[in-house]
Amino acid sequence: QVDVVESGGGLVQAGGSLRLSCAASGRSFDTYTVAWFRRPPGKEREFVAAITHYTSTTYYSDSVKGRFTISRDKNTDTVYLQMNSLKPEDTAVYYCTEVTYSDYRVSRLDNWGQGTQVAVSS
Repeated sequence: QVDVVESGGGLVQAGGSLRLSCAASGRSFDTYTVAWFRRPPGKEREFVAAITHYTSTTYYSDSVKGRFTISRDKNTDTVYLQMNSLKPEDTAVYYCTEVTYSDYRVSRLDNWGQGTQVAVSS
């Protein structure tokens, strides 16, 4: 099973930008679709964005569409999440994971990484 390492979080003012990185450890992401999820304070983990391997097709939740961009560097086996026009409601711990081929909103890994904290001040 792959391990993932998320990084790039921080504190930013509303309207600002951050870029998160997700690196594979132990083995590569190979051909799996990779997704970002987030857990806002006191809430359940929710889907944010996903990207497939072969065609780099992307999927976004309605709440981030038009503001966030997911991308994938196959050479370095890293997945990025560029977050622009950040809002206080984007405050959360962000996680990445491999997801199933049948449903990009479902993780196929037993364990989640540590995540990276994003805090957006108003």
